[in-house]
Amino acid sequence: MTVNDIPALNATLNALATALMTIGFVCIKTGRKDAHRRAMIAAFAVSAVFLVGYVTHKYLVQGVHTIFGGTGFIEKVYYTMLVSHIILAAAIAFLVPRTFTFAIRGDFERHRRWARWTFPIWYYVSVTGVLIYFFLYQWWPAAPKA
Repeated sequence: MTVNDIPALNATLNALATALMTIGFVCIKTGRKDAHRRAMIAAFAVSAVFLVGYVTHKYLVQGVHTIFGGTGFIEKVYYTMLVSHIILAAAIAFLVPRTFTFAIRGDFERHRRWARWTFPIWYYVSVTGVLIYFFLYQWWPAAPKA
């Protein structure tokens, strides 16, 4: 594995977290609390591994920003998505542990209230993380410098 493989691994982890969150959501809506708990803990763990991979990648590339190769309308779409992703990802760093804390303490009423906000934001960040990878590395990569 090289440093160039880390973004694809991180996108895979984000996609897995999205799938686990979806499973957790379906489980709680169908009354399967234990399955919900397991799925959400797994989503949290996968997201934590993603974060380690993301920070490691940024460290290894010395914070160098990956250039987006798209232009015109798609460039506006990409940067709008990127800015919203970054802002909401920062919020998730607080919201997810806080929401989990209520569940761990058995304060399920507060957990539910927080989860109504945390879940859609976390889900959005996870999905847009995968999309950002595809925008940057698959669909509109920047042309290599000559």
